[in-house]
Amino acid sequence: MTEYGPETYGERVADVYDTWYGDLGDAGAEVAVLAELAAGGRALELGIGTGRVALPLAARGVEVHGIDASAAMVERLRAKPGGGAIPVTIGDMTEVGVEGPFRLVFVVFNTFFMLPSQEAQVRCMANVASVLEPGGRFLLHAFVPDVSRFRDDQELTVRSVGVDEVRLDASRYDPHLQRVDSTQIRITEAGTRLVHTRLRFAYPPELDLMARLAGLEPESRWGSFRREPFTADSAFHVTVYRKPA
Repeated sequence: MTEYGPETYGERVADVYDTWYGDLGDAGAEVAVLAELAAGGRALELGIGTGRVALPLAARGVEVHGIDASAAMVERLRAKPGGGAIPVTIGDMTEVGVEGPFRLVFVVFNTFFMLPSQEAQVRCMANVASVLEPGGRFLLHAFVPDVSRFRDDQELTVRSVGVDEVRLDASRYDPHLQRVDSTQIRITEAGTRLVHTRLRFAYPPELDLMARLAGLEPESRWGSFRREPFTADSAFHVTVYRKPA
């Protein structure tokens, strides 16, 4: 397989990202929560991508900055109305190379899990803490791991079957590294499209420990951006950490 780096996913999916994921989730509730937490201060998005969240957040008057490893994704952002006005740093989000302080740092849609190791995730948390202002918050949105779907540490799923397209997801799971390598396969009459994702997931208590090591305190955890209670049945979580004042 081609060597996989921080920029690989974005570089391979940038041209279709908005088509595939443009209507992802409850964007209104997502932006409302982020605007409330920013509270008139500056916000930094890790993995800003094509601006799915950053652009509507900026439209609400929040000063948004971003960081992303993929120049192709950021190019798509800058081509959109208002995208050129958002300062973006190209680089690895474990090294948050931007000048703080920020009242809010956030990372959504499982992007934190794209960091390839526990060490990288711990380093990212520390870097987030370093650019947060006292009393500032870090919001992390990700899935709750469920490894019961794997058989013999692998899975092949039929996501959709249509007249002109079939989508399959093929995954391998490494239980020792808590890592999932997954390739999305889209087959059409024009050919086959492959998009690979490498995720190193972490359970909420592990994320809480990483945050505490960085000097951040868990403040809230919800099952969605609509602030539904987080329960044992929740498939996702929205967690807010706070930097002590």
